[in-house]
Amino acid sequence: MKELVEVIAKALVNNPDEVVVTEKTEGKNTVLELHVAASDMGKVIGKQGRIAKSIRSVVKAASSKDKMNVDVEIV
Repeated sequence: MKELVEVIAKALVNNPDEVVVTEKTEGKNTVLELHVAASDMGKVIGKQGRIAKSIRSVVKAASSKDKMNVDVEIV
């Protein structure tokens, strides 16, 4: 899942070198923290959070196949 979020985020931002995804696992719950440059924050979040919701939806769909609970946080 980490690679999926990283690929999506790098496609959206102007500074793909500053995209960092960290993974924290607690049992079946996993939290992916997405760090981007301050100037790219708006591109990752989108108007009214639409892009952020879309990223979360794609990750949820991909993780449901493995029966895991994955959350994406944009830091």
